[in-house]
Amino acid sequence: MVRLISSLVLVLLIVTPSLGQQSVVGTYKIISQDVEVGGTATQPLGKAPHGYLVLTPSRFVAFYTGDNRKFGTSVADKAALLDTLVGWSGTYRVEGGKIVFAVDASWTEVWTGKDQVRNWELSGNRLTLMAGPMPFPRDPSKTVIVRQVWEKVE
Repeated sequence: MVRLISSLVLVLLIVTPSLGQQSVVGTYKIISQDVEVGGTATQPLGKAPHGYLVLTPSRFVAFYTGDNRKFGTSVADKAALLDTLVGWSGTYRVEGGKIVFAVDASWTEVWTGKDQVRNWELSGNRLTLMAGPMPFPRDPSKTVIVRQVWEKVE
């Protein structure tokens, strides 16, 4: 009987997501994204970005865009739209105060196949994700910190 109960508990521990992972499951709307590069704060997606982050017990998908986007007619306009678009998906795991996203598809192939680590905090219905400080991809001599605030809608 002890073996049976021990086996059942072990199976439940293996198939049940961590408590931290369960607490972040849901659909979130992006509220803001602040980026600090070399000490200078910016909002590259504008003051009111649009999009969602969906976290299931084991997978995620994020798609968000900048505010005030306009239809591109020229090649240059269409290329510029890419700077105000973010999309990625994969699996994730919660490790204490960090969420590790294992990216299997992304709008920038630089992220595909790599882990993206974010510090996280859940306060009421607001999820804050923070990356960095880390080298800024466009100028590695500078550091970047990215802070996103998401609001749970489901």
